[in-house]
Amino acid sequence: MFATFQYEELIERALKEDIGTGDLSTLIIPKDYQSEARIYAKAHGIICGLFIAEMTFKKIDPYIDVQMQVEDGDSIGPGTLIMKINGSLAGILQAERTVLNFIQHLSGISSITKRFVELVSDLGVKVTDTRKTMPGMRNLQKYAVRVGGGTNHRFGLYDAVMLKDNHLDAIGNLAEAVQKIKTKVGHMVKIEVECETLEQVREAVLSGVDVIMLDNMSLQDMKTAVQYINHRVVVEASGGVREDTVRQIAETGVDIISVGRLTHSVEAIDFSMVVDDFKPSIQKHLHSAEKI
Repeated sequence: MFATFQYEELIERALKEDIGTGDLSTLIIPKDYQSEARIYAKAHGIICGLFIAEMTFKKIDPYIDVQMQVEDGDSIGPGTLIMKINGSLAGILQAERTVLNFIQHLSGISSITKRFVELVSDLGVKVTDTRKTMPGMRNLQKYAVRVGGGTNHRFGLYDAVMLKDNHLDAIGNLAEAVQKIKTKVGHMVKIEVECETLEQVREAVLSGVDVIMLDNMSLQDMKTAVQYINHRVVVEASGGVREDTVRQIAETGVDIISVGRLTHSVEAIDFSMVVDDFKPSIQKHLHSAEKI
């Protein structure tokens, strides 16, 4: 299990962004009004972000009780009951939009990832994400990719080397760039090189890199590159990866396919929250009014 404390600041910022100096709309609701609310799915997909939803409700009011009806990774459809929430009506309403924003976005990522993974599941290739994530949301977005059955690429510039065209142009020579970086990082650090041509592929193999990215290559060039590499290094394909192209790319024999659209342009899965009419504490107020 992952450490949830790393998301505390993100949740606080999200709530502050929405509530600001105070929720004006719940000023009419007495503080002791209690209620049960339910969140339902309105579309098909893979649910993700339930722990963030609960943390968000608890951040508003630690006495709000959240009862999950599904688990991250479950398939959902229109009408699926996702969770029940009991507690302060004002608190539930204040957290509503932020909760829905989180699970709509994260479920969208897990859902599209699932589709990509299923399209190539019989070919032994891994579908992975990229660094094309929303600022501040990378860890959560990459978690959603894993929930959908995908794998994670590097998390940042700090955990692996990737020499891209701009790095190589700055040095002027791929082999020299690789040798220079080997003197700068430890022996445990993986080195990946982005290759746009078959000549670069040959140079990268001879330079002793760990991973070669075939960047926007034609299917035929990818097949040729895979045959030449012959399992000596890990081969990643990137660029132009869509649901209608991912299987053809996988069939070239690459080991990994990185897909930027898993996180950078995902379509959200829609959810809605319904609040029950029955509010026990409201009855108390009504009885008091009758006596007056």
